[in-house]
Formats: sequence, structure tokens, C-alpha cells
Amino acid sequence: MLNVRIGKINAELQKNIYDILSKKIKDPRLTEMFTVTGVSADKELTVAKVFISIFSKDNAKADDTFTAIVNSANFVRNSLFKMMRIKNVPQITFYRDEVSDYGQHIEKLIDQLNVNRDF
Repeated sequence: MLNVRIGKINAELQKNIYDILSKKIKDPRLTEMFTVTGVSADKELTVAKVFISIFSKDNAKADDTFTAIVNSANFVRNSLFKMMRIKNVPQITFYRDEVSDYGQHIEKLIDQLNVNRDF
């Protein structure tokens, strides 16, 4: 029962964090497209890991976007206090989700192998 509750809270946090980051943050470094790929809060709702995936071909701009997101953590948490009806809003720590980048890298390697095999 507790896992179901935490799962629902994680999903709600994910949606609300994305809304706050995409609509309320006015940092000029936030230029690249991003998504919140997941949230993992502990059972006591003291800490939440928020995974961010940034879609950009320019690594410097992607890094700037992630820095802007990390710097907005306190604002995001304060906004969550106002939006959500839970007793404790967890401390938020942002992590860069590199899974999609890794998947694209593997896909390129497979394509290269297929091209070399055709000759």
C-alpha cells in the first residue's frame, strides 16, 4: 500500500516539477528542450531524486540548461509546497538522465556496423 502511495506521489511530483520548470522559471540559460524522465522519492518524503533529460546537439547549451534547472531547486520546492496537498515536500536533487544519450550512441554504433557489413 505504501509503494502505491509513493508511486502516485512520484508521478504527481514529476508532472508538477515539469510544469514549474517549463512555465515559471525565467532563467535565460534555460534554452534547450528538456523533460523530467522520472522522480524517485524515499518513503518518508524527505529526499527526491529528479531525473532530467536534455535534448540538444550543443553540449555547452545543454550544460547551461541543466545548471539553470539545478539552481532553481529551491524555487521548485517552494512552488510544490503551494501546489501539492502533502504534508512534506521532499528536498529535491536533480540528476542528468543520460540513458537516451547512451541509447543514441549504441544505435549509431549498430548503424556503423551495418554499413560496414554491406561492403
